[in-house]
Amino acid sequence: MSVVTRFAPSPTGFLHVGGARTALFNWLFARHHGGKYLLRIEDTDRQRSTEAAIEAIFDGLHWLGLDADEPPIFQFARAPRHAEVARELLAKGHAYHCYASPEELEEMRAKAKAEGRPMRYDGRWRDRDPKEAPAGVKPVIRLKAPQEGETVIEDKVQGRVTVANAQLDDMVLLRADGTPTYMLSVVVDDHDMAITHVIRGDDHLTNAFRQTQLYRACGWEAPIFAHIPLIHGPDGAKLSKRHGALGVDAYREMGYLPEALRNYLLRLGWAHGDDEIITTEQAIEWFDLDAVGRSPSRFDFAKLTNLNAHYLREAADERLAADILPRLEAAAGPLDTVGLDRLRRGMPGLKARARTLVDLAQAAEFYVRKRPVQPDDKAAKLLTPEARARLGRLAEAFKGCDWLGAELEAAARRLAEESGAKLGDLAQPLRAAVTGSTVSPPIFEVLEVLGREEALGRIEDAAAPLPPQAISSVSALR
Repeated sequence: MSVVTRFAPSPTGFLHVGGARTALFNWLFARHHGGKYLLRIEDTDRQRSTEAAIEAIFDGLHWLGLDADEPPIFQFARAPRHAEVARELLAKGHAYHCYASPEELEEMRAKAKAEGRPMRYDGRWRDRDPKEAPAGVKPVIRLKAPQEGETVIEDKVQGRVTVANAQLDDMVLLRADGTPTYMLSVVVDDHDMAITHVIRGDDHLTNAFRQTQLYRACGWEAPIFAHIPLIHGPDGAKLSKRHGALGVDAYREMGYLPEALRNYLLRLGWAHGDDEIITTEQAIEWFDLDAVGRSPSRFDFAKLTNLNAHYLREAADERLAADILPRLEAAAGPLDTVGLDRLRRGMPGLKARARTLVDLAQAAEFYVRKRPVQPDDKAAKLLTPEARARLGRLAEAFKGCDWLGAELEAAARRLAEESGAKLGDLAQPLRAAVTGSTVSPPIFEVLEVLGREEALGRIEDAAAPLPPQAISSVSALR
């Protein structure tokens, strides 16, 4: 069998994490088996489907690296084909016209409610002569479903699942206005797209029984089903916005890398031993449905963030600089080539401490900030008159150094020893002056990245004017 999977979102909202995980599992399964992964936009709900949602789905899948192997299929455009299949079933005696009025259907619904059971159509037109149809009533087309025995699904995740056929009624295939129902459209599309494996959330499991009956009525082989447990919040409740049921675009805006989100979603419901960090290549090699669990997984922002920090440390410096550039320019204005170069050279020290691209951009801002650097409240408290005087002496000491981090640190240590101070007494005000913060990569590394002219300028901006005798003593030290 040549494996063909599909991801089939409805564009009535943005691509959320549950949908992204479904797409990922379909993509990985197809890649693992050397098959194809397709995309179908189920846009039959014309009132709720929007172009913005369609574009968001395309954008989110592309950002995650889950592009389909062929152009997307749009379900609504295939409505004539869906209706054709319904009429074929009617001609073969596997479906029938139903003329039940809205009042009759409401009667059935009320009776079912009073008896405490789900609403099921009672089949009153199943074997009735259409000649008895009331005048002027447009009929629907219903499937003539089996009424005895069971419908069985050998699900690749849930195992063997069955339903008594008596619990399923004759579902509508074609509405009175000639439009196809969701159930019919899905089955026809999956058949025509040659889908071999339907991998989706287990909230579709009940649909699978009806769809299996429809496959059999059409004389088609049903695909292999795999229904994945849904994602829950940390408290075990159904995933909601407060848990993280956000659009994929929200995670990008929060500064998560696509490879980190992919890795995290992979581990929500699937495992390979105790492995937590799984590359895309490993995921393709290892992924299969037998390792998908049957229990709901729990979304944990802390785990996602820790995983993201790992991928930030592993990412190329050039790529991260490009990733945070729009955020930096929004805060500091357009960057020149000097600022871009500083950003790239400073990235190793920056990314070691960041957990998201938002963190990284905030931490990197001091590299591209224009002079004079304005310290934050904590940093300003370090710039006492005494500290400013030390900064002036430090600037003089640095002027005779080769501009390398190790040389600058050695000069600072010498000055600290000569003045009877600790290195921290110089380094902390130095950090405040140069970065405007009390937290940064190693400060002498920062000075090297900034370059002689910029670093000395920032130090001198923050330093108090030095008296002549202090300048003479610094010169004597050199």
